[in-house]
Amino acid sequence: MIFAHRGGNREAKDVAENTRAAFNYALSHAVDGIETDVQLSLDEVPVLWHDGFLDKLGHPGKCIDDFDFAQLEQMDFAGYCSPEAESEGALSFKEFIDTYQGRCGLDIELKSRDGESQQRLESKIRKMLAIIGPSAADGVFISSFNLPALVLIHQYAPDLPLYYLLTGRHTQADIEQFLKDYSFLAGFCLPIDIHNASIAELLRERGRSVGVYTCNSEKDIQKALDLKVDILITDYPQLALRMRDA
Repeated sequence: MIFAHRGGNREAKDVAENTRAAFNYALSHAVDGIETDVQLSLDEVPVLWHDGFLDKLGHPGKCIDDFDFAQLEQMDFAGYCSPEAESEGALSFKEFIDTYQGRCGLDIELKSRDGESQQRLESKIRKMLAIIGPSAADGVFISSFNLPALVLIHQYAPDLPLYYLLTGRHTQADIEQFLKDYSFLAGFCLPIDIHNASIAELLRERGRSVGVYTCNSEKDIQKALDLKVDILITDYPQLALRMRDA
């Protein structure tokens, strides 16, 4: 399945990531899914934003949780990309789910930053689950680099598919240990650079799905296709779709 990374905005002109315009663009090209990122506003509204800070929006050093949702709605989350872009306020997670669930698969990356309190993390998880439901029908799953957060989500919603996001430092031995210690995981999402035939065989044997990020070159896309990954995440969904379907 081809998933548009944050809406696949790099492929579209004058479109900012994690905006309505980016997601609508991706869906206009019949992608299998879209990936996005969720953070929490000051007044604990889940909103879509990737970066740790709001420098792109003209608020250097400030974070999403420095502002309440009403303030975020007044900011332009699209204009930093191009002066031609139509202005968009913050996109709430609820609006995102209401708009896109059932139209394609949804990879919801739970973001957590250094220094975030356990209380806010738990609040973010509870609010997200209340919006998507405990079993996340229609192809919705949650991914995160924060393994303790995935453990917590599993406690709240044991039927929800969860994917652990790996980094370039992880090895096959690490994955084997994760499979032993966290058997609830539906799969792993790893950098295309570290994926290989041995890891692919291991995960197939264990009945786990594998996603790879971020496949933005023909070489990386072809590698993912050759390894028969379940989910290919890319900023260039049109290119990946053409190569997959060729």
